[in-house]
Amino acid sequence: MINAFFKALNDVTSPEFRGVLWKSIGLTLGLFIAVFVAVETLLSFLTLVPWPWLQTVIALGTGIGLIAAFFFLMAPVTAIFAGLFLDWIASRVEQRHYPQDKKGSALSTFKALLFGIQFAIIALIVNIAVFPLVFFAGFGLILILASNAYLLSREYFEMAATRFMSPSAASALRKKNFVKIYLAGVIPAALAMIPLVNLMVPLFATSFFVHIFKAVQRSSA
Repeated sequence: MINAFFKALNDVTSPEFRGVLWKSIGLTLGLFIAVFVAVETLLSFLTLVPWPWLQTVIALGTGIGLIAAFFFLMAPVTAIFAGLFLDWIASRVEQRHYPQDKKGSALSTFKALLFGIQFAIIALIVNIAVFPLVFFAGFGLILILASNAYLLSREYFEMAATRFMSPSAASALRKKNFVKIYLAGVIPAALAMIPLVNLMVPLFATSFFVHIFKAVQRSSA
């Protein structure tokens, strides 16, 4: 697991992988800017409201809402855009570290994007649901970490595995090695809790779980 961590860290900090990260972040920021411009355009119609105090309340509420949306949605939206590159990342990792192994079958763009969307939706729901618990002696933080460790380990391990086997076989392999794979998920889950660092988690998790899959596959052979 430690070996996989350092290999994945080396992967995502390489120039070609950083390029993918910047593309994902750029697309995300572009979307948020478009939303911001649209909201500002709508707010311009507030001049039609006859009460200045109501204009202030609406503008303030909208500003707070946009900040909250940015906080909760930045990482999930980046994960969706990163889904466009997950198959490319997995393929590069395999070529770079396991050139002697059989090549994995390319995922369709739709399936790779679907992995990103699935993770984004589930992670968003879980994080919003447990966020209030953060204020109870850190219990919420532990719950977030435990929940996201499961989500990340499941989604990204099966994504790596389905390049070499059917989805049902990938799921069965994950369940057979549940403890090892779940514990591996703690690492990207912890990174996902760090602002800004969480933006690289989809790419890191892809590389990381390719290495984890290879280790599990060999130990199960």
